[in-house]
Amino acid sequence: MGRLRGGLRCIKYLLLGFNLLFWLAGSAVIAFGLWFRFGGSMKDLPSGDKSPEHLYVGLYVLVGAGALMMAVTTGVFAFIGKDVAIRHVQTMYEEAYHDYLKGRGRGNGTLITFHSAFQCCGKESPEPVQPTCPQELAGHKSCIDEIESIISVKLQLIGIVGIGIAGLTIFGMIFSMVLCCAIRNSRDVI
Repeated sequence: MGRLRGGLRCIKYLLLGFNLLFWLAGSAVIAFGLWFRFGGSMKDLPSGDKSPEHLYVGLYVLVGAGALMMAVTTGVFAFIGKDVAIRHVQTMYEEAYHDYLKGRGRGNGTLITFHSAFQCCGKESPEPVQPTCPQELAGHKSCIDEIESIISVKLQLIGIVGIGIAGLTIFGMIFSMVLCCAIRNSRDVI
């Protein structure tokens, strides 16, 4: 059991590391494409009728590919890091909550922001922090629970979209490889 858990943890960190590298590569591709198009020697090229449109289209495709790489990686990060993100936001709320209780006023703005954004009030009971809660809130909703449910749903949607984009990308790559093979085979026949 211990070896299995250690192996799964190793795989998780390897996946996280590769995705981080993939995300950084996507960022670099976007930065390079934008810099090459709007900076350096390309910025002085004409943008009218005599502009090198084919080169510009290639650079825009490069930027799009970088954005696609980042989107796919973001989807994987959303699934892997969901629990960490939830715990981090809950810890931020707990700190603001305790600051407010210790020195009425400190952490006031943070609690108001949390309560407004997550439409919740307090933890077990709303009474200790009632002045920072939204007026229109009906009933008691624990902020710890609301943070978990809302962030979980949002990150799950991001993950699904990212992985869907990854699936389409992989399908497109396979389709283009099959098409290239078919073209090569048809040339051999002729």
